[in-house]
Amino acid sequence: MAKPDVATVPAVQMVPALFSDLPGWAGDDQGAALTAFRASCNRLRVIARGTVEAGKEPSAALVALCAEAEQVAVKAAGAARAFFEENFVPHRVAHNLKPGLLTGYYEPEIAGSRRAEGKFRVPVYKRPPDLVNLVDESERGAKGPGLTHARQTAAGVVPFPTRQEIELGALEGQGLELVWLESPVDVFFLQVQGSGKIKFADGSTMRISYDGKNGHPYTSIGKYLIDNQIMPADRVSMRALANWLKADVERGRQVMWQNQSYVFFRTNRGAEAAHALGVWEIPLTPGRSLAVDTAFHAIGLPVYVVAPTLTHVSKGRAFQRLMVAHDVGSAIKGPERGDIYFGSGEAAGKLAGNTKHSGNLFVLLPKAESLKLEQAALSRPTGK
Repeated sequence: MAKPDVATVPAVQMVPALFSDLPGWAGDDQGAALTAFRASCNRLRVIARGTVEAGKEPSAALVALCAEAEQVAVKAAGAARAFFEENFVPHRVAHNLKPGLLTGYYEPEIAGSRRAEGKFRVPVYKRPPDLVNLVDESERGAKGPGLTHARQTAAGVVPFPTRQEIELGALEGQGLELVWLESPVDVFFLQVQGSGKIKFADGSTMRISYDGKNGHPYTSIGKYLIDNQIMPADRVSMRALANWLKADVERGRQVMWQNQSYVFFRTNRGAEAAHALGVWEIPLTPGRSLAVDTAFHAIGLPVYVVAPTLTHVSKGRAFQRLMVAHDVGSAIKGPERGDIYFGSGEAAGKLAGNTKHSGNLFVLLPKAESLKLEQAALSRPTGK
């Protein structure tokens, strides 16, 4: 048999599989996954209508399945599982890139103030009016090392100030302060997570969400500390990093400045205040929402996640769960790179902070899309 010309073979391929090929499929709670799938349908419809700017719009086939999903009785025995099996085809993500990796994120709950007072002196900034997107927010993790946002000036767009420049006062005096926190480390990790619930002294709370970034590439400070032999890899966790950064303020600032990326926030209002939000303002579902790289996977698609060594989430059992692509992240790059949303608060933060495990993704494509892929593969040149 003729061997395919290597130059014609894509680096990433979606290989059709059977549901029986998915480890643990029969034991998963597809009803929970269906609820998460339906949670994104309203936003997918808005994006599909083109009434707001977006990157890769959801396929017509996926949007059409939203209507069917909303008719399924989630609690009826086997109904949710039947919906996925009858309307989707699982695909193994085959590639020659970096191995699959699963991490976690969450919504931190942080003490803060509406004014700069007492111990609360570090601002969380809202989006500056001169900040412009160079790519859609859903594509910010899919792009290379170039700028994703910039500053609009009379002469054109220019790079926005870096994290260091902002923390040294580049945005002072513009009335951009949204809330005030105690430590720059708290702001840093709020930005890494992309959302948060701010708790005030009077007992009230404010939920805030990602609203753009300065556009500079994200740099992992954990990797920086490991590469420079400052911290051993087996000691780098979210909590250990936070403690290390806070232990020496100036040392911590210098390390955080290695990540030039800086995130801005807005207040969640109305119905949005009930949930942390993913990309396209999709409500996130703890344990079922997944951040993906949209260079490879469309927002809204169901994704079956298999991580045999990720056992602290499921009481010692391997993580085998149907999730939904609801979010993106500047650090989420690669065809089998996923970031699991664990929910709000300290317990969720502990789960997220201890999650860094190898894993694999099986993407569920609507049958119409799967058929198109199959036909495209049959027509692809096979070489000589």
